[in-house]
Formats: sequence, C-alpha cells, structure tokens
Amino acid sequence: MSKQLIDAAIEAYATDHTSPESPVLARLNHETNRKVMQPVMLSGHLQGAVLQLFSHLVKPSRVLEIGTFTGYSAICLAQGLVEGGKLYTIDIEEELLDFSSGYIREAGLEGKIIQLTGDATEIIPKLDESFDLVFIDADKTNYSRYFDMVFSKVRMGGIILADNVLYEGDVLLTPDEQSKNARAIAEFNEKVNQDARIEHVLLTIRDGLMVMRKVGE
Repeated sequence: MSKQLIDAAIEAYATDHTSPESPVLARLNHETNRKVMQPVMLSGHLQGAVLQLFSHLVKPSRVLEIGTFTGYSAICLAQGLVEGGKLYTIDIEEELLDFSSGYIREAGLEGKIIQLTGDATEIIPKLDESFDLVFIDADKTNYSRYFDMVFSKVRMGGIILADNVLYEGDVLLTPDEQSKNARAIAEFNEKVNQDARIEHVLLTIRDGLMVMRKVGE
C-alpha cells in the first residue's frame, strides 16, 4: 500500500487512541519495517488491533489465515482462541518462515499457530475443519477463488475478513484504468455485494477491510 487513503494526522490520532501493541508485536513491526522487503504488507498497529478485537469477540476454536507474511496478523488473530483452539496460516513463500515462526514462538503461540507453506488453492481443500474466523490477505487475483473455497468450511454465523479491498483507492477507477490486481479486487467486492448468504460491511481502515458474516448456505 503506497497511497495514504486516510489523512495521516487522523491515522496517527486513531493509532494514539488505540490500545498499544504488545512488546512482541512492537518488535515484529519494527523488524519487519527494518529488514523485510515490502513492509507495507504488514497489518500494523491499528488494523492488528481490529483483528485482535474480532478474535476476542468471536472466541474462535479454528481460524484460517491466507497470507502469513511475517506473522503479525496471525499473532493478533490467535489472541481470542479458546482453549485447544488452532490457527492455520498459509503462505506460498518459504523465505520468511524462520522470521515469522521465531516471533510466533516468542509470543508463546507455537502450539496454537500451525504454519503451512505452499499454494493455498491446493492446501485449503485438504483442511478438514470448520472455521469460525477466516482472514484473506494474499494474492489479490485469487480473492474470489479463496472466498469460494473457504465458504463451505465456515460455520453458520462465522466471520470472513478480506484485506486491501480498497486497493489504494483504485477500485474507483474504470476497469480499463485498473491494474489486474485492482480489477480483481473490484470484482471481488461486487461479488460480495451480490451474495445474499452473507451480511457485510466495508470498513475504511487502512487499505480497506471487508467484514462478512455467514448467514446462509
């Protein structure tokens, strides 16, 4: 995310009036921005707090995250897990596995967060679980496909979250003006808007967060 959609002063004010990051998350945030390419992919303090709040509200037994990056959002989403709960997080890249797993261990969540490496479209069908909470934050061209793949695995009343649904504001451009990713996100948003099986709201947090609740099959 290179464009600032929300006024920087308002964003800073919102962050200042949000519960602080845990020490582990603060270090992970700092190290990601210092050492990892495209650190903007990190959920960060404000959005991370939103993810953590959703987790505490849902009290999930099973969570699925598509797109691990450095593990920040996984740590946030794991905070509300009930006793014996598990979070599966999938990423196609192996290069950040040691980095993310180190912070997951430091957060004391190595027994709760299961890291899976590979193509999510191949891994998701093999997961024999019913999920209470799903977070989609991976390659944008596959958002609609991920949604379709996970929907039957989400319990009735379960929550699906999708990140970057404003795509730097490019969803407002005409299809001819949009990049491949922006067009895919715009199409995903329209797909969600037409789906009577879910209640949904698009939150203008950071680069846009779509919140969906499953209400039908």
